[in-house]
Amino acid sequence: MEYNGSALVAMCGNGCVAIASDRRLGVQQTTVGNNMKKIFKVHDRLYMGCSGLASDVQRVSKEIAFKMNLYRLNEEREIKPKSFGNMLCSFLYEKRFGPWYVEPLVAGLEADGKPFICGCDLIGAPVYTDDFVCCGTAEDSLFGTCETMYRPNLGPDELFETISQCLLSAVDRDCLSGWGCEVIVITPDGVTTRTLKGRQD
Repeated sequence: MEYNGSALVAMCGNGCVAIASDRRLGVQQTTVGNNMKKIFKVHDRLYMGCSGLASDVQRVSKEIAFKMNLYRLNEEREIKPKSFGNMLCSFLYEKRFGPWYVEPLVAGLEADGKPFICGCDLIGAPVYTDDFVCCGTAEDSLFGTCETMYRPNLGPDELFETISQCLLSAVDRDCLSGWGCEVIVITPDGVTTRTLKGRQD
């Protein structure tokens, strides 16, 4: 779980939700790249982030995309965030005796505009919350910064500022993550994606 390094956080706001990840791809302490994709689109109001072993992150994202295409064909609609969270937990639990080395986060908006976030471990044990959820090698630092900076009922701009500062502050305290971050804010009006520069050391 710590071979490549990662830092992800999802956070709820007032009628909006955000998910952010660092961009570092490393092999232990050696940095290989600074444009690693760790957040994947499920549909316009739902995103999944994965931390863990880079090869498993890419494989799980492809498997989930395949499952979502089948779901659209069968159901003729997009999956609800809570249903997607349950499906993801079930998918990971199927491989519990030889698990994927990933810890996913889910962030999305329900049909009524209510934010939904959840996280799970590598065998699919879920955690549901209404404030924030973190994972990755910088998880301990993220919990500290999020508990300090998070406030309920943040608007989209405030939520972006809060989640960005939480992530950038946390990765400064973890040598296996960092090198900038990607922040996605989901609102009923649309999705805003921003890439931020961070310390390159």
